[in-house]
Amino acid sequence: MRVACTLALLAATCLTTPAIGQVRPGEPPITATTRASGGPIDAERGALHLEHADLAIEVRPDTQTLRGVGTLTLRTSAPQSRLLIDLDKNLPVSAVSIDGKPLQPGAWSNPEGRLKITLPRRLAAGAKTVVRIVYGGTPHVAVRAPWDDGIVWGRTPADKKPWVATTAEGYGCDLFWPCLDFPRGEPDTVDLHITVPAGMSAPSNGLLQRVEKLPDGRTTWHWKARTPNPYSVALNIAPYKEVSGTYQTRFGGKIPMSYWYLPGRETKAQGLFAEFAPTLDFFEQILGPYPWFDEKVGVVETPHLGMEHQTINAYGNNYKKTPSGFDEIFQHELAHEWFGNQMSAANWDDYWLHEGYAQYFQPLYGQWREGDARYAAMMDEFRNQIRNLAPIVSGRILTEEEVYETDKGGPGGDIYVKGAWVLHTLRNLIGDKDFWDVTRRLVYGRPDPKPGNFQPRFASTPEYIAIVNQVTGKDLTWFFDVYLRQAALPDLLQTRAGDQLTLRWQVPGNGPFPLPVEVQVDGKLQTLAMTASTATITVPATAHVVIDPAARILRRSAAVEALQAYAQRAGQ
Repeated sequence: MRVACTLALLAATCLTTPAIGQVRPGEPPITATTRASGGPIDAERGALHLEHADLAIEVRPDTQTLRGVGTLTLRTSAPQSRLLIDLDKNLPVSAVSIDGKPLQPGAWSNPEGRLKITLPRRLAAGAKTVVRIVYGGTPHVAVRAPWDDGIVWGRTPADKKPWVATTAEGYGCDLFWPCLDFPRGEPDTVDLHITVPAGMSAPSNGLLQRVEKLPDGRTTWHWKARTPNPYSVALNIAPYKEVSGTYQTRFGGKIPMSYWYLPGRETKAQGLFAEFAPTLDFFEQILGPYPWFDEKVGVVETPHLGMEHQTINAYGNNYKKTPSGFDEIFQHELAHEWFGNQMSAANWDDYWLHEGYAQYFQPLYGQWREGDARYAAMMDEFRNQIRNLAPIVSGRILTEEEVYETDKGGPGGDIYVKGAWVLHTLRNLIGDKDFWDVTRRLVYGRPDPKPGNFQPRFASTPEYIAIVNQVTGKDLTWFFDVYLRQAALPDLLQTRAGDQLTLRWQVPGNGPFPLPVEVQVDGKLQTLAMTASTATITVPATAHVVIDPAARILRRSAAVEALQAYAQRAGQ
């Protein structure tokens, strides 16, 4: 989740937290290289695969600094004479070794945030090497996390103790550790050794291996995780308390659940924790197994709104109540364990598969809990937020900011709310059976997921369309050409000539768009096939006609456009 505040997120409160004092938000500044995450990848970087990352990071809230040792096990698919590793230059490198042998300082440089390491010997295609990088300094401080990234040096509200968190989806993992800052840079496994001051806890990704108490009272928390997204590796430090339990899955296993919260919020924390098991049950019933069944369901209270940090989702919604009756931030971030962490888009241009699905699962959950009225109300709220400023898929390799930020030409919040409405329309077109078959194949790579028979996977929009076509046995490329690759919505034009009512789809480029339309005439419902994008029916002049009465279709709405224009004039 990273987008300018929509109406729904404003309702959830966009949080900011006072800094401790030494380093102001936005400082130290970062380079354009560090700011960019993803985008076109150099052949050298693209040939690298991160098999394992061992990260030892000490966080020092008193000086707002961190120091770390990153030991990366890399394999290359092409010959390499140097390594290109992403790391913010605000974290200077003091030592580098290759396969246990120290390099001389002149063997590496990092002027712009991409560490260049000259190898002592050329790596052949298929070869593996272990690089150890010692680094440290003052990390970039987030201005308004999670809508921009960096570290948040906060204070707990009650006793003003350190409350520290990281976000990195936009600017990337290189803000805190030496990594491959693009979606396919995902490591196979990560060991995290996080050292924090006395009295602090450091919940993080994966399974806790041990907590070591150092002679001066500091503690080192060792976590082990498999295949986290590069931006998903997270630091969280505070005097946390923990509430824990066990979820009995629909697939016969048990999964530990933990929520780390701030002292003094026990009652609210217990209330949120009570949502864990029912929400998991919903996902497992309609979709499939929780992907990290061998690790944990983890959530941590943070001084920012939220983020899908794998098995340690960030939560900062301040226990806000909504008409839906459930915590929409918690539920949204949990959805990303399937859509984003299990299934990851290989290119930021395809992140509507993350955000659109996670957004759509909110009204689906509302429907599961309360029925169709809640679903319709939530979908209507999303509909009013769709802006159609840019296509939600460009067909190009983009950086994160080129997707999430409208001032850089991206679709911004439309990958959430328009993405959800595209899925809603698709579901009504192909039916529930095919829709859920498509969705499981997207997430798990197969229609029959069970714990242990699937692996995390990368996906793309072209693959998704191919899955839809395969499952339905129809070529629905026309549907996605309009909804994903065009900004403007299809417009359903109506003309009357006597007793004849003609409906015609008008779409950008005037291509085919045979999307069926339901029409209610004097309370009687019929479906028009709209072959060749048009249909004509006989309707008495006195009849009451309602087009698409169940709102199954995403289409242009003059009423929504007028509402948005009014809100803009009113400065809302």
